[in-house]
Amino acid sequence: MKCSMTTALLALLACLTVVSPATQVVAQAKDRPNIIFLFTDDQNDLSVGCYGNDQVQTPNMDKLGAEGIIFTNHYNTTAICMASRATVMTGQYEYRVGCNFSHGPMYASSWARSYPMLLRKAGYFTGFAGKFGFNIVDKPGAKGAGRGGGGTLAHEKGEAYFDVWAGGQGQTSYETDGKNNHQRIKQYADRYPHVTRAYGAFAGDFFKQAKASGKPFCLSISFKSPHLPFTPDPAFDHVYANKTYRKPANYGVKHAAHLAPQSRTGRQYKSYRFWVDDYQKSIRGYNQLIHGVDVALGMIRKALAEQGLSDNTVIIFTSDNGYSCGAHGFGGKVLPYEEASRSPLIIYDPRQPASQRGQRRDAVTGNIDMAPTIFDLAGLDVPQHMDGKSLLPLIREPKRWPRESIALMNMWGNAGIHTFAVVTRDWKYIYWPYTNDQMQPTEELFHVANDRMESKNLSTVAAHADDLKRMRAVYDEHHTHMRHYVTKFNKYTLFVPLFDRQRKK
Repeated sequence: MKCSMTTALLALLACLTVVSPATQVVAQAKDRPNIIFLFTDDQNDLSVGCYGNDQVQTPNMDKLGAEGIIFTNHYNTTAICMASRATVMTGQYEYRVGCNFSHGPMYASSWARSYPMLLRKAGYFTGFAGKFGFNIVDKPGAKGAGRGGGGTLAHEKGEAYFDVWAGGQGQTSYETDGKNNHQRIKQYADRYPHVTRAYGAFAGDFFKQAKASGKPFCLSISFKSPHLPFTPDPAFDHVYANKTYRKPANYGVKHAAHLAPQSRTGRQYKSYRFWVDDYQKSIRGYNQLIHGVDVALGMIRKALAEQGLSDNTVIIFTSDNGYSCGAHGFGGKVLPYEEASRSPLIIYDPRQPASQRGQRRDAVTGNIDMAPTIFDLAGLDVPQHMDGKSLLPLIREPKRWPRESIALMNMWGNAGIHTFAVVTRDWKYIYWPYTNDQMQPTEELFHVANDRMESKNLSTVAAHADDLKRMRAVYDEHHTHMRHYVTKFNKYTLFVPLFDRQRKK
């Protein structure tokens, strides 16, 4: 009898002390940092003061850089919004995740392994606001599989993906009460009629909800700014009123003569002529939109402090791609040249030692690294299917950073501008495969460490034959990776032979 009572008591105690796996995850998560991922649209790194531009006013971005880490060679591996956003969410190159305009949406199997989904599963309170940018479907041929990717289906299902969803449809709207914005954003229209600051206000309310949940949070805000149309917040008309800007050294079509002829076949060269027709008006609108984001960043940091969350909240600030802004006569993005493919990246972690703050890292980083970095911050193992790497080791021990190159690519638009490239801290190699009666496959080699303006193609210069040989080898390694991991969906396998620079023509 005594033995039976003892057994029963032990069983009861065991029941009382058992913690479910879900409870364990939440308990562990309480020691994890909050994470804010701020994402602008079409912002190149030349648009920020702390990146060397003395013609702009970006005090909050500059302060974030002074208190965090500035990455000075950050590239978007595909310089167009749909593919770049899919890459950021999944940590995979475009050819692996298989999502872009004219190709197709993201499949649910890939989305299930994205950072928002896995962080929520691990106990994070998650939120999203702004332009989502791509559709999610269950399988090839499903509803929405042929759409361009404005994010309508994601908008319909967003409430199931995030604890707090405020994603808009398509490109969203600059008018806060615009029909493409979520109702949660429209509620700020009276006070903030331009949507950029409305996102800042939304963040403040999200922090209250996240704090009440008792969980760490991950908030992703995808600003529309500074995407076209250049209609900035009138509240900041005074900031750049009557300002005249210096033009970049590579501004205008006269600086495109040395570039591959394929690069001048697409809309980036043939359209967006407002950059050539009226540079001052265009750059003023572009910079004013970015200034609005800067103000929203200040609102977000102030709201964090008011909720007592500043000491344990990491902020990542970057963009989906750059913008050419008239360099070489180009007006859009897409191409693997510097202005279109590079964006600012600042990571601020209040837990960092003071001695590390305000430092810069010149190693090559990419949008493939965003999801792995977020996983690492959350204390989760970086999934092996990701192409990127966590940047936390680069922050802590920059001399031991193992990766020297990443791939850049464009598989969208007219055939002439389909291209594959590789870039290191010092060099960039671009291969243009398109052939017709006037064009043959073309190589470009730029010493970007000394020639950020890409003013001289060194691929035919005898003194740089060894550099060309070395970068060709780097290219071939990345092409082999593509051949091994390319998705079988959405016609991406067609690009494997196209980008093989050694194939017989």
